[in-house]
Amino acid sequence: MPDTEVLIERLTAQSQEFRQLQAEHRKYDEELSALNGRAFLSLDQQWRVSELKKLKLIAKDRMEVMIRHARLSA
Repeated sequence: MPDTEVLIERLTAQSQEFRQLQAEHRKYDEELSALNGRAFLSLDQQWRVSELKKLKLIAKDRMEVMIRHARLSA
């Protein structure tokens, strides 16, 4: 069974979709970090934090599915 890091490297090199998911996950994480660094969040910002957490999880779940498929086909 191939190592997960090797599979991630291979998917990053071979799959535009995987690279896009990585970029989205990173973008959501950066925005979330910026919002969490504030002392006070408006209601809209609190809603955005919740939305960003969900979007990050969706991107991560989709990447995990791709990794699982790559592991099975290896």
